[in-house]
Amino acid sequence: MTKKKYYGSETKCEEMKWTFPPQHQTRQPGFEYLMEPLPIFDNPNYIGTGKLKGRTAIISGGDSGIGRAVAVAFAKEEANIVISYYDEHTDAETTKQAIEHYGSSCLLIPGDLRRKEHCEFIVQKTLEAFGKINILVNNVAVQFLQEDLMSITDEQWELTFDVNIHSYFHLTKATLPHLKKGASIVNTTSVVAYIGASKMIDYATTKGAIVSYTRALANNLVSEEIRVNAVAPGPFWTPIQPATKPAESIAILGTDVPMKRAGQPYEIAPVYVLLASDDGSYITGQTIHVNGGAMVAT
Repeated sequence: MTKKKYYGSETKCEEMKWTFPPQHQTRQPGFEYLMEPLPIFDNPNYIGTGKLKGRTAIISGGDSGIGRAVAVAFAKEEANIVISYYDEHTDAETTKQAIEHYGSSCLLIPGDLRRKEHCEFIVQKTLEAFGKINILVNNVAVQFLQEDLMSITDEQWELTFDVNIHSYFHLTKATLPHLKKGASIVNTTSVVAYIGASKMIDYATTKGAIVSYTRALANNLVSEEIRVNAVAPGPFWTPIQPATKPAESIAILGTDVPMKRAGQPYEIAPVYVLLASDDGSYITGQTIHVNGGAMVAT
């Protein structure tokens, strides 16, 4: 039986709507299955060519949003996938089904990435299942909007740093002894690191830290031929949007960039494939901007 090219919601890429009805979720991380319309994480026109065949990738926050789209694209390129996520089990199972639909293996590992011990556990389970690690995608994040600095509690500040940058450090440190020549680390930063979003002070600060972390780590590992890069998304239709923003602002998501729309997760996934594969063999220490045309100083 021939597999269909497309997996996911019934909306095809050419049928997408670029505006979204007002909606809000009360919990972070958000849930993709509650979004209306569902994000598009798989491009039927993207046909894998085995660029990651036989490789194993760990993707933090890979259950939904950009992480899910990256996981599916990696599956099309024949990688084994390990999805690290918090507790969004429904979303994670959907992602696992999509990965297995394309013939790749998927291991789901729920838990709190703020804990160093859990990061070490992820690496242990990955090695038990697949015997090696070739790619690490640090992608997990939380985001909270506040009017000003005085509105940010100590607890929020520490939580944002623990999830958005400390988890990158702990998971990379646990993974690094098992990476060999040709391995790749890809970190997800954000356009807000460059534009300084006024109501996301703590989030923007962590995303700026990821840019510097990427550059420094790339220089540190270049002699070992391990590449380190980052991707800076602009406005994308992912669960962090309704989980963060007021319901009424969802209707105008992305209208402030030159392309006048939000991106769908499948539109950014090929950049991660480039950076994870041998096609990106001469790219390290860089941040790739995928933001609908917003101009930023790099």
